[in-house]
Amino acid sequence: MAAPSVVVLDYGSGNVHSAAKALEAAGARVELTADRDRVAAADGLLVPGVGAFSAVMNSLNAARGAELIDRRLAGGRPVLGICVGMQVMFEGGVERGNSTPGLGEWPGVVSQLEAPILPHMGWNTVDAPEDSRLFEGLRDERFYFVHSFAAQQWTLDVLPPFPVPRLTWAEHGSRFLAAVENGYLSATQFHPEKSGAAGIQLLRNWIGTL
Repeated sequence: MAAPSVVVLDYGSGNVHSAAKALEAAGARVELTADRDRVAAADGLLVPGVGAFSAVMNSLNAARGAELIDRRLAGGRPVLGICVGMQVMFEGGVERGNSTPGLGEWPGVVSQLEAPILPHMGWNTVDAPEDSRLFEGLRDERFYFVHSFAAQQWTLDVLPPFPVPRLTWAEHGSRFLAAVENGYLSATQFHPEKSGAAGIQLLRNWIGTL
């Protein structure tokens, strides 16, 4: 059986080459592109993101990222966001008093953590639900974070027959969402590609759902 194909969305933001290498180590066939047809055809799409929320959204909009992601999700095609690639899935972000609309896949606003030291940089534990697919076999592992902003609430109400989202939390000064698994859309605030063997296993778990 051929390895699943994953496109890393190459839209000018994010450590795309590290993400691609990590996905290959986890067993995927990987392509870096923002080509509409290639994005639609892949078994999985990874959306990276590094830097300011507003800058990432500007780059995504220039690459028609909202359309590409919406098209995949509407067709039941999995998407994984990483770091700011997770943050932009929410309705908006507030940085230094400036509000920027996000992709709006989930309700809520990304805001600055209430912590004595920012950015939150380094290894941290997470609190994952027992039925998490992403964190299967990773119950006591640590993951690598680099961020000052995060989603700190979850307000999406999901009614049957749709499955309840799996929410993973972490703490740095305040409690924030470290990962979300919501139907075909999943995301992590931390960097799996920088999280050693645990990060590779998490990506392998995601690839196993494609």
